[in-house]
Amino acid sequence: MLRLPTVPALRRCADRWAVSPRALDVVAALSAFGLMCLDVPGLARADNSLTGVTATLVLAAGAATLVLRRRLPWVPYLVALVLMGWLHELTMIQFALYSIGRYRGRRAAVAATLLYVGVAYALFQTPGWPARHGDTLSDFLSLVVPIGVLAAGVGIAAYRQDLVRALEVQRREAVARQAVQEERISVGRDVHDLVGRELTVLAVRAEVLAVRARGESHQKDFEELADTARRAHLMLNETIVRRADREAATPGLEGLATLAVESERMGSPVELTVATEAKALSPLRQAAVHRVVQECLTNAAKHAPGLPATVAITVEGPDLRIEVRNPLPRTPPDPAPVSTGTGLFSMEERVTSMGGTLKARREDGGYAVTALLPTGLATR
Repeated sequence: MLRLPTVPALRRCADRWAVSPRALDVVAALSAFGLMCLDVPGLARADNSLTGVTATLVLAAGAATLVLRRRLPWVPYLVALVLMGWLHELTMIQFALYSIGRYRGRRAAVAATLLYVGVAYALFQTPGWPARHGDTLSDFLSLVVPIGVLAAGVGIAAYRQDLVRALEVQRREAVARQAVQEERISVGRDVHDLVGRELTVLAVRAEVLAVRARGESHQKDFEELADTARRAHLMLNETIVRRADREAATPGLEGLATLAVESERMGSPVELTVATEAKALSPLRQAAVHRVVQECLTNAAKHAPGLPATVAITVEGPDLRIEVRNPLPRTPPDPAPVSTGTGLFSMEERVTSMGGTLKARREDGGYAVTALLPTGLATR
C-alpha cells in the first residue's frame, strides 16, 4: 500500500528546498518573468508578429533559462541578447549580467558587459531599432550602459563576498583540524608517559628475573622478554613522541580539586563530586577526565564569570559519566571573552578516541557538557 508523506515531512522537505540554491534560481527566473510581463502589452502592439499570448510564452521561455545561471550563466546571457535585439527587452540582461559576475567573477563580468554594450551599439545603428530608447546615441547609452555596469558590478561584489565566506569557512576548518591534531599529539604523549613507564618496569623486572634464573633453562626467555620491552619502548618513542620534547603527564582525578580551587580564585565557585569507583580508572582515562573538566571550567569562567559551576564524575554500569553545568548570565560579559572556538573539538577528539561520546548544549538558562567514557573496569 502506498503511504503518502505526512504534513510534517512535507513541511521539512519544503523548508529544505526553500533555502536550497535551486529555489533561489527559480525565484530569480520568476522575478525576471514578472518584470518582463509588464512589457507584454507593448510587445503585442509592436511590429514583431507576436500576440499577447505568444509574447508571454517567449518571455517565459527566456526567463526559464535563469535556472541554469549557476552552472551555465552564459546561456541566459545569450538568450538575453537575443531578446534585446528582437523584442527590445532589457530586463533579462540585468539578471544575466549579475549571474555572470556572481558565478564567474570579475573578468567574465567585464567581458560580458563590454560585449553587451557593443551589441547594444550595433543595434542602435540598425535603422528604426532604438526609436523608443532615445533619439541620440548619448541618450541611448545613458540607458543601456548603467544597466549593464550596475548589474555586473553587483554580481562581482556578491562573488567576492562568496569568496570571503568560503575562505572564512576554510579558516575555521583549518583551525579545528589543527586543534584536533594538537589534541592527538597530547593524547599520544600521555600514552607515552603512562604506557612507557609500564614498559620500563616490565623490562627491569624481566632483567631481574633473568639474573635470578642464571644458569637455568628459562634464563634466555627472561632476557628476550626484557629485550622485547625495551624495543617496544623505543618504538613508542619513535611513533608517538616523534622526537619532540616530552611534556609532563596530565594529572588524573587528584588534579580536579586543584582545578576547582583555580576556578574559585577566578570568581567561579565549583561544586565537585567524584565517585569513589572512578578512582580505579586507568591513568589514561583519568587524564581524559581531567582535560574535559579543565576545558569546561575554563569556558565557564570566560563566558559566565562569577557564576557557580557543578562537576559530577559518576560511574554508571560500564560507563563513566562526566557532567559539567553552569548557568549563563542574562547579558554577555563585557568585553567579550577571547576564544578560538576549538576547545569543544579538542574535548570531543579526546573522548571519541577512547570510544566515548560528548554532548554540549544549552538548557534551562545554562550550559551543560556531558561525556560518556567506557570505564574499562570489570563489571560484576
